[in-house]
Amino acid sequence: MSRFLKTLAVAAVLLVVTPALSAPSVEIKNDAFAPSTLTITAGETVTFTNDDDDAHTVTANDGSFDSKGLDTNGRWRHAFVKPGTYTYFCELHPFMKGTIVVKPVTQ
Repeated sequence: MSRFLKTLAVAAVLLVVTPALSAPSVEIKNDAFAPSTLTITAGETVTFTNDDDDAHTVTANDGSFDSKGLDTNGRWRHAFVKPGTYTYFCELHPFMKGTIVVKPVTQ
């Protein structure tokens, strides 16, 4: 087997064996945020996806971010750059609550 084919075979095995890192996300379904608490690292962007039949919002309790209305299958992304705990809710359904915990970047 040629050197190129061996290298290609090793690369293919690594692609299959190495798990892909998934981007942080929150699903909105059944009038709930899932997960209800998500822990990320500062600088990461969270994708919120509305998989529900109703419109929803992702609104920070302190007003620092707001998705406005997300229709069914709507997506909204927000970058969390500063460490801290961010609580949010749905303006249309205030019983829906979630938390993003942002940890500092470790060096």
